[in-house]
Amino acid sequence: MSVNGEGHPDDQTYSSRVCFMENGLDKLENSPLKKDSYTQCPGSLEEDKVTVNGNYYCPVTNGELQHVHHARAGRKVEPVYSGEKGHTVLGHSGIERWASPLEAQGQGAAINQHFEFPKYGTTRTRIDDDDDDLVPLIKPHSSVGPCEPPGCKARENIQPGVALAPAEQMWSTSRERAVKLRVAKSGPGSEAPMTVYQMFQETVRNYGDLPALAAKKDGNWETLTYKEYFQQCRAAAKSFLKLGLERYHGVGILGFNSPEWFIADIGSILAGGLAVGIYVTNSPEACLFVANHCEANVLVVENHKQLVKILKVKDQLPHLKAIVQYKDELEQKLSNLYTWKEFIKLGEDVKEEALNDVIRSQVANECCSLIYTSGTTGHPKGVMLSHDNITWLANAAGTMRNLTWGEQIIVSYLPLSHVAAQVSDMWICMRFAGTTYFAEPDALKGSLVNTLREVRPTTFLGVPRVWEKMQEKMKAMGARASMMRRKVANWAKAIGLRASYNAMNGSDAVPWGYMLANSLVFKKVRVALGLDRCTACYTGAAPITKDTLEFFMSFKIPLFELYGMSETTGPHTMSRHSAHRIMSCGKEVLGCSTKLDKTDEDGIGEICFWGRHVFMGYLNMSEQTEAALDREGWLHSGDLGKHDKDGFLFVTGRIKELIITAGGENIPPVPIEDLVKEELPIISNAMLVGDRRKFLSALLTLKCNVDDSGEPTDELAPETVEFCWQRGSTVVRISDLTAKRPPAISKAIQEGIERVNVRATSNAQKIQKWTILERDFSITGGELGPTMKLKRPIVHKMYKEDIERFYAE
Repeated sequence: MSVNGEGHPDDQTYSSRVCFMENGLDKLENSPLKKDSYTQCPGSLEEDKVTVNGNYYCPVTNGELQHVHHARAGRKVEPVYSGEKGHTVLGHSGIERWASPLEAQGQGAAINQHFEFPKYGTTRTRIDDDDDDLVPLIKPHSSVGPCEPPGCKARENIQPGVALAPAEQMWSTSRERAVKLRVAKSGPGSEAPMTVYQMFQETVRNYGDLPALAAKKDGNWETLTYKEYFQQCRAAAKSFLKLGLERYHGVGILGFNSPEWFIADIGSILAGGLAVGIYVTNSPEACLFVANHCEANVLVVENHKQLVKILKVKDQLPHLKAIVQYKDELEQKLSNLYTWKEFIKLGEDVKEEALNDVIRSQVANECCSLIYTSGTTGHPKGVMLSHDNITWLANAAGTMRNLTWGEQIIVSYLPLSHVAAQVSDMWICMRFAGTTYFAEPDALKGSLVNTLREVRPTTFLGVPRVWEKMQEKMKAMGARASMMRRKVANWAKAIGLRASYNAMNGSDAVPWGYMLANSLVFKKVRVALGLDRCTACYTGAAPITKDTLEFFMSFKIPLFELYGMSETTGPHTMSRHSAHRIMSCGKEVLGCSTKLDKTDEDGIGEICFWGRHVFMGYLNMSEQTEAALDREGWLHSGDLGKHDKDGFLFVTGRIKELIITAGGENIPPVPIEDLVKEELPIISNAMLVGDRRKFLSALLTLKCNVDDSGEPTDELAPETVEFCWQRGSTVVRISDLTAKRPPAISKAIQEGIERVNVRATSNAQKIQKWTILERDFSITGGELGPTMKLKRPIVHKMYKEDIERFYAE
């Protein structure tokens, strides 16, 4: 047995777990043990502790097999056991017991959820001569928080036993400190906590030979099974240990989606570090902030382009020990710079048991991952996610979507540094043994549709801008079709929209001609998009317009909205076939709760979240954490919303985005901006201004073509050119339009603004002035975040002169 774990940084000491592993998986054997299998563990803190060498038969739990788990040295807990008579404090001979942070797992909770769960025991004090039986030690842990959200009706049944580290609060800003979990008494939210490794292990046991990851190499798809994926993650973890990854220090990953991204992320967690995604659009300075903030020991980059960013700032990274490049050959050899192959080989001499010791020390209510916000109002915040945040949400969201194990197929292309893509592509897929196919790096520049046609995913997630781009291309293709084809398409779309609304409202009735429309149009469109076997299409991370939703509904492709944030580990509410309302974000994931705080006369209030998915806190940011989490444990989103009579959640705006006019009226800008884009389909982005001003004005950008790097160009998009041509203007560039200001085009835009104003609920909500900007908003331009969300404070600064001209008179 290994007592002082080999290969651990800073001489961290771990005691041995007395069951053993085979190929990284817990080995289970149902064999009762005799007293002579008790062994003494040496060590200063461990000298009075006895562990059991192997698995044992336990009479108190009706003979159920239990495990003995190792402990990280220095955690003291009270000796207790649980049997049919409930929890009982054990008497012992005055010797303090230093036991595992993982207490025995309540099997009832696991069985209740229809998935198997490892049964954990623990260490115990020395067995005296008169001790006839070995007793499992189970504790109703102090790290279980309130079982129900404050103000909600309590559920019945008994709190299940959980395997957690001691904790005093539901929030923390320290990477080392565990938190209390919001575990429900029964039903959704009461599931037994588990670590990322345990979730992964469960999938490998049951579905190890199924394909897990697929990526193209030299034009062919290469796949990894779950067993291979699992072993590669363990190999990466050993290499991180070899490089000196310290407990709770970051491993930053900077690159496009790939198997190596997943393996580095999970490997860093298994090695006891924190997985940290970094946006590929980050500047060197932004990378520096994230790497310093998480005290990254290792940075994993995709290619030379990303490597250059790190090399520019590496001398300012005191915690950095190594850099790994996972694509292409190195253009220069530097010390502590490794290719992916070199990196994986590094850990070959690290013993499996050394890694197992680290894995066994992990508990579900401690931090394992950091998601950095996009930093629209300053430096990004490091959102601390626990093992339980990830594993619980992955199970809950997949269960709500009625996923079947081993059948999920998705395409990974959205930034994995964003929580939405990470949860969808990595964690839910892992939990339900799905297959993740990786798109090409130029996916958002046009190759995505080719990947979709090849893979034909079963579910697909797109941010609103992805769906809008699809819509624009489909409209452009329609405009080039013959008059007969356009008539057939318009007829079919009208039928499809009515059929979609019927389905949304719970009716199976379809309009006359639906079967023909489906055969002539809908099926062909779905095949062309690669969505022909897609059972659900999702949109989230930013608001989407009604126009785009209805456009896809007209092809019988309903887009189901998700709503959440990094701080809720992704989705808090979901729409689905059986619960869908247009412009609604759906209903709460089972086990989650919503509170509307300080509601007005229309029932609109701040949306607050409760559930196992609520984050631990912001790393090293106490003030921001206390502002986000109130004393009762509710997470305040900063979003405004309301529920309808059927319980669907509608997001109406954001508190910080509210425009308060000089007259004191509060105006949510998003609904008005969406109306502008609905009335004027040539508008790409619209942003209202007018805070503390006498009237509202609008900054407008036109739809344009993008270059190979995805940057907006000066060339107008085909539908914008056609719009101008229909009004007698031959302009084809934004610069020509803004310079010449054709009267016919200005008149058409003004008429669209007036149609928006007719729908305003008050004069204060009417747009009085507008201007066309010389370029569209973009991520690299700074106006949009990584998920295409508008950065209002940045836009205000960038276009300050344009805004001031509105109010100069």
